[in-house]
Amino acid sequence: MLGASAHKIRRPSVPFSPPKSGLTASVLSPFPAWLKRPLPTKGEIATLKQSFRAAGLHTVCESASCPNIGDCFARRTATFMINGNICTRACRFCDVESGRPLPQNPREPEELAKAAKNLGLRYIVVTSVNRDDLEDGGARQFVLVAQALRNEIPGIQIEFLIPDFEGQRDALLMVLESQPDVLNHNLETVRRLTSGVRSKARYDRSLEVLRRASQLGATRV
Repeated sequence: MLGASAHKIRRPSVPFSPPKSGLTASVLSPFPAWLKRPLPTKGEIATLKQSFRAAGLHTVCESASCPNIGDCFARRTATFMINGNICTRACRFCDVESGRPLPQNPREPEELAKAAKNLGLRYIVVTSVNRDDLEDGGARQFVLVAQALRNEIPGIQIEFLIPDFEGQRDALLMVLESQPDVLNHNLETVRRLTSGVRSKARYDRSLEVLRRASQLGATRV
């Protein structure tokens, strides 16, 4: 261990010389326009964050540390996340907090619908943390959200991005009976990598969720 009087060794600065690749600036294509996004103002993000927190709502944008949060919030849109913001699984690719979830918020469906109306949404995407601690996996909350949204915003289109509900057919059927316009479920990765990055998930079970949803009458999967 170095003593307190030790000095840090400073490496002399060396001018950077790029390797000679034969390419010049004239042959390098500029970045496409769609890849360049304007930086949002802090006020735009802060305003939505404060309104969501005041209503006890959560979004994937914030809870999962999505890099596109600024762009979406600036356009006054978000992907809402229900059943709280603590997941019972710990997938390695996901930044949502894992642990023991809090009890479900009974006001969540109503508050979410009000927030969607304030944002002027006519199409909404709602997802959920995994709630393996609940008998129905949190399926009932999707139903209540659909009811609240249609009461608050007649004609709104709803997309549900659902967990696998541990393969429970009744939970999936419960969500489908709320008649979402689109039912979505992510496999996230290929079969070979599933066990290493998706906690408690099974590739074939996710395929079965999508297959069963189609068989049970989902119009868009």
